[in-house]
Amino acid sequence: MYAVIRTGGKQYRVAEGDVLRIEKVSGNVGTEVTFNDVLMLGGSDSPKVGQPTVSGAKVVGKILAQDKHRKVLHFRKEKEGWTRRRGHRQPYTEVKVTSISG
Repeated sequence: MYAVIRTGGKQYRVAEGDVLRIEKVSGNVGTEVTFNDVLMLGGSDSPKVGQPTVSGAKVVGKILAQDKHRKVLHFRKEKEGWTRRRGHRQPYTEVKVTSISG
């Protein structure tokens, strides 16, 4: 069974046992997080498509890590002779999907 969930402004296709990196959600390592924005359920008999979400469906996951991605550098150079170098590290949450119910 699989589900399509929406979190952090993005959509993910998940199945039980999948590990994914999503936009940062609050919670400590080891706690459970529930996703109620399930857009589609599939894999059993016929897929259930929500309008916009499937009512009563939820995906439960366990937080494995709270971390930051690699640094992304933004370098700018002008012909007048000055340069600017800036960096950014986007925080993420690593989640393992434990159950899908609908």
